[in-house]
Amino acid sequence: MPLTSTPDPDPQVEFVRLYTASLIPLRVIAPCLVWVLHDYFITLEDEIRYVWSQRVGLGKCIFFFIRYYTILLLVFDVAQIHSFAIKGVPNKDLCVAFDPIICIVGAISLWAVEIMMQIRIYALYGRSKKIAVFNGCFFALTIIAFASLTVINTQRRPSQIAAAMTFPIPGCPTVHGGLQWTLWFPATLFEINLFGFALYKSIRSISVRRKLNKRVPLIYLLLQDNIMYFFGITCVLVLNNLMTLPSSGIPWFSFGPFHAALGIMTCRMYIHLRKFSVKMTDAELSTIKISTFTPRPGGLSVDDYDDRSDDGDGAGSMFSDETIPESIVDRPSIRMTSDVESQCGLGEGSVDEDRFSRAHMRADCSSSSSNSVTSSSTFPHSGPPRNPHSHRSLSADFSSMPHILPGALLPS
Repeated sequence: MPLTSTPDPDPQVEFVRLYTASLIPLRVIAPCLVWVLHDYFITLEDEIRYVWSQRVGLGKCIFFFIRYYTILLLVFDVAQIHSFAIKGVPNKDLCVAFDPIICIVGAISLWAVEIMMQIRIYALYGRSKKIAVFNGCFFALTIIAFASLTVINTQRRPSQIAAAMTFPIPGCPTVHGGLQWTLWFPATLFEINLFGFALYKSIRSISVRRKLNKRVPLIYLLLQDNIMYFFGITCVLVLNNLMTLPSSGIPWFSFGPFHAALGIMTCRMYIHLRKFSVKMTDAELSTIKISTFTPRPGGLSVDDYDDRSDDGDGAGSMFSDETIPESIVDRPSIRMTSDVESQCGLGEGSVDEDRFSRAHMRADCSSSSSNSVTSSSTFPHSGPPRNPHSHRSLSADFSSMPHILPGALLPS
């Protein structure tokens, strides 16, 4: 026999309870849409600047899907809840039919986010196929469990709302019972699983918290964002479970807060990492310094740092403690940023922080024995040195500077 919620013996008390509970989603769902739209417009500039310029990949496609699907999802929630509040619109069959639809459209957003987070865990663990297969199988089981519970709850829904439909309340009755509280329980377990993977890797990677050239390493930001995200989403999923548990005493706010929080946290996390990686790459490239250009037989080359003429007035040097003009150094920032991101879960690459730590230690040792950046390229003329501002063939040997560029993140 299907499980049903126990009605209050007093019909008037039951009507007041159902009517009050039906007003809560009406008052909550519109602010959730405003919250999503507000966050969209205040982050649109960063999206255009840091995401649109990124090469097309799986991470970028999932980001755009989550970004704009969340807005459409909240518009759907507002339209559904407010239209059903119109007198004469909702009926028993319509409420029963829309209950699984609302759950499924919300689950699609959650599944897209979980695919993205599986890619990031896969990247953090150095493209471990065992971890990818484990998380993939776990993810598939959560989808099967969700589908099974949705079918069971849909079959039991008519008997649960039969008594409540006799009251003139706005919208479908917010009556919960049976196995509805278990609907999001598999997804909660999966998020806890991913949170455990990120937390374990963060504990093992304490060494990467050291700053790289006075900047936070990219992998540390990746770990920090993962932990914050998994904790936030787990809390929201737990709240969803408690709202459908009659004994919890928490009123039903609708799925609006869950849909909004899921999309906002995921998109902000992606934009944050993308913005950090672009700025870090540009900053490192712009701080490459040279000191002296000295004419030599056969052409012009970059001498050792702070090499000056014998009289000490610097007349023999073309530059002293000056930053290389941007017109001299070709700055492939977009390509380099994409390469770094591909190692951090935004593309198809991976980050192995153990390898990163070893590269960082080697960089520290090499930087302690040299304070100069030299170039092997020369100007192809033997006459008087030209103005380096007008010459574009000079290029710095970036591969010899792992302590300056974020190339230490890349696998050797």
